[in-house]
Amino acid sequence: MGDDLITLASRLERRLLKAKATVSAAESCTGGLLTSTLTDISGSSACFNQSWITYSNESKVIELNVNPNTLAEHGAVSAEVALQMALGARKKSNSEIAISITGIAGPKSDDTRKKVGEVYIGISSTMYEGASSKIFSGDRKQNKLNFVTLALRKAIEIWDKYHIVKKDEEENIEEEEKINEIIDKDTSEKDESVIEDDEES
Repeated sequence: MGDDLITLASRLERRLLKAKATVSAAESCTGGLLTSTLTDISGSSACFNQSWITYSNESKVIELNVNPNTLAEHGAVSAEVALQMALGARKKSNSEIAISITGIAGPKSDDTRKKVGEVYIGISSTMYEGASSKIFSGDRKQNKLNFVTLALRKAIEIWDKYHIVKKDEEENIEEEEKINEIIDKDTSEKDESVIEDDEES
């Protein structure tokens, strides 16, 4: 899975480098795994800007300007909070795109209304703001890897859909097949798009 994450992160960073754009991250349950993956790539300093690990609700409010009322109404593991985390990270870092992750990796749920393996990914860019969710069935370590894989995949999808993409003609076909395999790997996951706003607020 480690190589798969690096492959996805490399694809995202190539796009950002071509556009001279930067990315930032806001993580909760993954504890910096997304940030580590993005910065494991040589030369990532040219497109990786900043990150926050906001594990507590208080840190989400102080560091990312998440609304306390949103936390109280929807809980930390929610589309609304994921979106506010991403928006706060992008605005504070002045990046072109920001990715947030909030979920329950396990083995137990801190909130009986949310399931172990449930994650919300927030994406905020200059052209798009939205959040989506999935439920995975792995253990704590596997869920964290799955969460980061999903976050990178979503960021690539949003960038390709809403931003100008210049693909290299010599792009490796085998790599594309590998990415498709990553996307379709976990057939047990539940996909649910929950919030989407194509215009920047």
